[in-house]
Amino acid sequence: MASKTPVGFIGLGNMGNPMAKNLVKHGYPVVAYDVFPEACKEFQDSGAQVMDSPADVAERADRIITMLPSSPNAVEVYTAANGILKKVKKGSLLIDSSTIDPAVSKELAKAVEKMGAVFMDAPVSGGVGAARAGNLTFMVGGVEQEFDAAKELLKCMGSNVIYCGEVGTGQAAKICNNMLLAISMIGTAEAMNLGIRLGLDPKLLAKILNMSSGRCWSSDTYNPVPGVMEGVPSANNYQGGFGTTLMAKDLGLAQITATNTKTPVPLGSLAHQIYRMMCAKGYALKDFSAVFQFLREEENL
Repeated sequence: MASKTPVGFIGLGNMGNPMAKNLVKHGYPVVAYDVFPEACKEFQDSGAQVMDSPADVAERADRIITMLPSSPNAVEVYTAANGILKKVKKGSLLIDSSTIDPAVSKELAKAVEKMGAVFMDAPVSGGVGAARAGNLTFMVGGVEQEFDAAKELLKCMGSNVIYCGEVGTGQAAKICNNMLLAISMIGTAEAMNLGIRLGLDPKLLAKILNMSSGRCWSSDTYNPVPGVMEGVPSANNYQGGFGTTLMAKDLGLAQITATNTKTPVPLGSLAHQIYRMMCAKGYALKDFSAVFQFLREEENL
């Protein structure tokens, strides 16, 4: 087993925080940075090294994981004046677990390669709960010979680490998954709402759907109707989970890639519009399953 040398971690938000903690649990010293200093405080208190910039992280660690909200954030962390590429060491392994445009991943990979380092995209599926539990799914794109080195770290944070192909294919898999997830969540919310209006008990309807051909993850694991399941955002006023803003962002990425590849995605496009409307109507910070509540309020449409 490789020695537990320091691992850099940049981006300690809702996902990055528990991911970095799982690296620490597995014995890796973490060298951390976040644009918001308060996000680093608990790591500092537990003895982790906290740096002043991504460049400082690159100076102290030759394996770095980034977990950032969007394409512009990722570009800045890698290429800005105090970015990773300023001080990256030759042979370093840079793993980006952000969900960003595959084209941006490819551009970053080229810039990293020029510095003699290796870039892999490794976006995740599973949400905050899976990040805490260490059972995320990682979809990895990059040079296949480097996959085992990446997997060693990613297995500390996830139960599934899947090699998808060249750089950008991890992002492609993630975008496809989230487009399908949004479509199925809207469909589940519509079906549940219709059944309730027709006089069906929501728990009974969910039970029937989940033993029938309409069953999906949104109906059997993450049901959007309050009172049907415990331990999901719909049971907690749609707090926590995967934010509506983030779903709208991922659907926007799906639209960009669909346009670039001339791929028809009519339901993906409609899902994008629905989640954008939700953001404009006060649902931005609620979990994406709040589309059920949104549809209930839009009943006069």
